[in-house]
Amino acid sequence: MNKLEFDVLIIGSGAAGLGLALRLPGNVKAALVAKRELEEGNTLYAQGGISAVLDGSDSVDSHVADTLDAGAGLCDEEVVRMVVEHGPANIRWLYDSGVEFTRTPATGDSGYHLTREGGHSHRRVVHAADATGQVLENTLLRQLPTHPNVAVLEHHIAVDLITAEHDEEGRVHRRCHGAYLLNRLSGDVVTASARCVVLATGGASKVYLYTSNPDVATGDGIAMAWRAGCRVANMEFIQFHPTCLFHPAAKSFLISEAVRGEGGRLLLPDGTRFMERFDSRAELAPRDIVARAIDHEMKRLGIDCVYLDVSHKPDAEIERLFPTIHQRCLDLGFDMRHEPLPVVPAAHYTCGGIKTNRHARTDVAGLYAIGETAYTGLHGANRMASNSLLECLVYSELALDDIVRELGTQTQYGFSPEPWDESRVTDSDEEVVVSHNWEELRRFMWDYVGIVRSNKRLQRARRRVNLLRHEISEYYGNFRISNDLLELRNLVDVADLIIQSAQRRRESRGLHYTIDFPDRDDNQASPTILIPDSYVPNPSDGGR
Repeated sequence: MNKLEFDVLIIGSGAAGLGLALRLPGNVKAALVAKRELEEGNTLYAQGGISAVLDGSDSVDSHVADTLDAGAGLCDEEVVRMVVEHGPANIRWLYDSGVEFTRTPATGDSGYHLTREGGHSHRRVVHAADATGQVLENTLLRQLPTHPNVAVLEHHIAVDLITAEHDEEGRVHRRCHGAYLLNRLSGDVVTASARCVVLATGGASKVYLYTSNPDVATGDGIAMAWRAGCRVANMEFIQFHPTCLFHPAAKSFLISEAVRGEGGRLLLPDGTRFMERFDSRAELAPRDIVARAIDHEMKRLGIDCVYLDVSHKPDAEIERLFPTIHQRCLDLGFDMRHEPLPVVPAAHYTCGGIKTNRHARTDVAGLYAIGETAYTGLHGANRMASNSLLECLVYSELALDDIVRELGTQTQYGFSPEPWDESRVTDSDEEVVVSHNWEELRRFMWDYVGIVRSNKRLQRARRRVNLLRHEISEYYGNFRISNDLLELRNLVDVADLIIQSAQRRRESRGLHYTIDFPDRDDNQASPTILIPDSYVPNPSDGGR
C-alpha cells in the first residue's frame, strides 16, 4: 500500500476538508487525509458559531460592512460580498446534513437562536450551544460511511507535495500530482498520486508558546505550498484570541467570544472594567483591540491575567448558552455562574495563508487551498468572529465546482511520481534536537513576534529562525523522517514567513502592531505578498 491513486486528495479533515469530501460526486475517487484521528483539528474546538444573514432585521450589506471594518482596510470587498451571499445556503446544507443548531429561544425570524459576537452589529451567529465545531465535525463525520468513494487515511501526515514542470505550447507551468504521506503508526511513506490536491490543513498557531489551537495546527499546508512554489499573503496577521482560561491544567481552553457577546465583562483584579478606555464598543470590540488592551493592562500592572465576568446573568441562562464551558470550568474549580474567570490572550487564528483565487486555486495547477490555510481576501488585517467556519464551507463549495471542471479536462493519471527514497538516511539517535528546537521556536515567536512587535524583536527572531532552519535542514537530510521533525520543519518555514511579512509592514494595522510604527498608514493599504524563489506563474489561472 505504498502507492495509491486518487482523483482528488484532500489533506485535512475539518470543516473545509469534510465539506468538500461530502459534496464530491459519487464517481470521483477521493481520499481524506488526517494527521491524527479524523475529528482532531481546529474545527472540533470552535465554540462560537457561524455567521450568516438569517434574520430579516439583518442584511448582506451590514454583514459586509462589519467584515470590512474588522479587516482594517485590507479585505477584498468583492470576496467578502461573495462569501456573505453564500452563507445562508451553506447553513441550509449543514441543517440538511443533520447539524442541530440551537433553536430556543429563537431570536428574530430565522427559527434559530442567533448570538452576537465582537465586531458584529447584529445577532447573526448561528450556533450549537457553545460547541458548534464539535457538533458540526461529528455530524459530518457520521455522513462519511454513506460516501464509499471517499477513502479515509487517518494518522497520515503529508511530507511534501509532488510537483513537476510541464511545457504546453511553449508555456511552462508547474502542476501538482499528489503528495508523499508518512504513516505515523508504521513509519512507512506512501506515494499518493492525484489529479487534484486540496490543502485543508488549518492554521499555524502552534508556532506560538501559548495558543488556543490543538497540537496539529502546525501550518503544514502553508509550508508545503510555499516549498512547492506558491505565493503566500498577509502572514503577519496572526489573531490572538483575547480570552483563554488561565490555568495550568486548561491547555488551550478557549472562553468563547459569545460569552462577551451575551454580556460578559472584562475586569482587572480589583474588579474595575477597563475596555471602555480602549474602544467605545468595550467588550464587543474586535479581537485585535481586546487582545491588545488585555496585553497592555497585564504589562502595565504586572499581572498574570485579567478576569471575564458573566456572573450577573441568570444561572439558567449561563447553563443553557454555555454548557460545555460551564462544565469544563467546574471541572477546573471555577463556577462562572458565581465568580469571574481568569483569562489571557493566546494565538488563535492565521489570517494569512496560501494565496488563492475565487475558486480556491493556488499558483500551482491542480493544487487548491481552502479554510484557514488559505488567503482568500475575506479577513484582511483581522478576522471577524465566526467568519472562519463560514469561509471553510463557502470555499469548499466553490472549490468543488472548479475541481469537477478540472477533472473533466484531465487525462487519467498522466504522471507517475517517483517513490519516496530513504536509501541514504539512518535512524536518528538525537530526538532531543527536535524537541529542544521546537520549544525554542515557540518561545521566541511568543516573545518577539507576538501581540506587540518592534524592529529589534523581529530582527532577533529572524536570526534565530535562520539558525533553526539550517539545523533542521541538516537533520532532515541525514535521518529518517518523523512526525515531530516534519511539524518542526513546517513551523520553522511558517515562522520565517510571519517574520518576513511583519518586517515588510512598516505601519500598525489590524492584528499587526509595532511600537516603531504605531500608526496606520493608508499608503500601505495592500496585502503583503511573499513570492518563493521557485514561483512559476500559472498561465491557466484566471486570477481573482
